[in-house]
Amino acid sequence: MIRLSPSVLQQILVLNPVKDNQRIMFLSCRCDFPFDTTRALELALFRTFVVPSIGGLLDRTGEFGRRTQKRYDDTDLILSEIIEHGYESERGTRAIARMNELHGHFRISNADFLYVLSTFVFEPIRWNAQFGWRRLCRQERLAMFYFWREVGRRMHIRDLPADYAQFDALNRAYEAEHFRSNAASRRVADATLRMFTTWAPQPLQWAVPPMIRAIMDRPLLDALGFNPAPGWVRGLVESGLRVRGRLAHTVGRGRPSLRTEMRHRTYPKSYVIEDLGPSAPETQGRPAGPAGP
Repeated sequence: MIRLSPSVLQQILVLNPVKDNQRIMFLSCRCDFPFDTTRALELALFRTFVVPSIGGLLDRTGEFGRRTQKRYDDTDLILSEIIEHGYESERGTRAIARMNELHGHFRISNADFLYVLSTFVFEPIRWNAQFGWRRLCRQERLAMFYFWREVGRRMHIRDLPADYAQFDALNRAYEAEHFRSNAASRRVADATLRMFTTWAPQPLQWAVPPMIRAIMDRPLLDALGFNPAPGWVRGLVESGLRVRGRLAHTVGRGRPSLRTEMRHRTYPKSYVIEDLGPSAPETQGRPAGPAGP
């Protein structure tokens, strides 16, 4: 008799979201929902842009304007190192240290750090509620909170929420207070949108901006100054994402999809964690501040 290996969900359901959060994150984000996690974190980028203090800083550094693809790849790889290897691993520890080093060159408020960290927790959860081929279980949702809270602790972020509900409330309140339309944030968002457009074949690039706008909620669209996508485009994109998720899971059957092993445009062959991000001359001379995500 052939015995089938347990599904990813069956493995997760016997794990503890507090002490096993690193394992749950790997199984959920890299086995069952690799595409969804990446897309949700990309959407989280846009949400952070519209906070004037965050978007303004990103605009002043010029990184998103001059080297958008590199800035994206650096962020993707640092976060992927932590998700795929865990914050206690040698590689995860190095990735967190590099992130702390990079952010230490800037004065960023603790409140902004907390908000960005909250998007890592809640954007994948909210994406899943809309487009997931299955719903995240309680263990997965709690594991995301405990995982990123521990990463935040290792990044010296203060006043980390004690529980999931408190962090969710912080995320929503911060957006309600700080989502504001401003020119600097729009420039950063436009540069990022142009980068995503270049990923598509030339004849299809016209379709990328409305497709991205189709997955944005109205407060985000208004803060960015983007026009909503036509209703038929939104319906097509939402249906396509749900169908794609079911098909991809059927074909992949829970095999890990590791972004740290994929080819990135900036790093087609390999990369060194300590080399990710701007080089030292580009960050020198800026005021130092506490590290955060």
